[in-house]
Amino acid sequence: MSTTKAGLEALLTPEESVLLLIDHQPFQFANLHSHEPTMIINNVVSIAKIAKVFGVPTILTTVVEERGGNLIQGLQDVFPDQKPINRTFINTWEDARVLDAGQATGRKKLVIAGLWTEICVAMPAIHALADGYAVYAVTDASGGTTREAHDMGVQRMVQAGVVPITSNVVMAELQRDWAREATVPGVGEVLGQHGGGSGVAFAWEMQLLNTPAAVEYDPGT
Repeated sequence: MSTTKAGLEALLTPEESVLLLIDHQPFQFANLHSHEPTMIINNVVSIAKIAKVFGVPTILTTVVEERGGNLIQGLQDVFPDQKPINRTFINTWEDARVLDAGQATGRKKLVIAGLWTEICVAMPAIHALADGYAVYAVTDASGGTTREAHDMGVQRMVQAGVVPITSNVVMAELQRDWAREATVPGVGEVLGQHGGGSGVAFAWEMQLLNTPAAVEYDPGT
């Protein structure tokens, strides 16, 4: 597997990608101080929905959920029939069930988001590199115990070869071309629900396009 950082091969595609979401649980959120928790929730639910739109396999994990709590409901609702893999390993990639789930997809571009960045994202991200994966860490769907901890976790991953990206980049790279119309409605729906100002602008544009004046207007006249 090429891990080139330049050219088209460096970008995500639906056919090559697998998404791993790690420990978005109440206990982890309780000591999240690098970001506003609602932003992390918004962004991780967004990328989960985007993965579903593009048919990207998604692996859900929790750690000792009997004490740390179940996966947050908004994320579980995206995959209502999927039971998260509940681990004891701090490093998710050391759990054979997670490793097997990743390998079973046959895909080698591993997109990771989780809590906390400096531990539960960095450890499996660095580990998976050695197994031949090109690893992408979604930094705004992840968070750390402090801003410094998050930033140091990202820096450590970058030094090892992990690619840092944000949630809107995941959407943009998977879509790649607005002429790929089959996925545009799904992307538009997710953007409307989670895209902030862009989602508001998109909804406004759709409203304008559907007004009687817009339908009747012919720019050729």
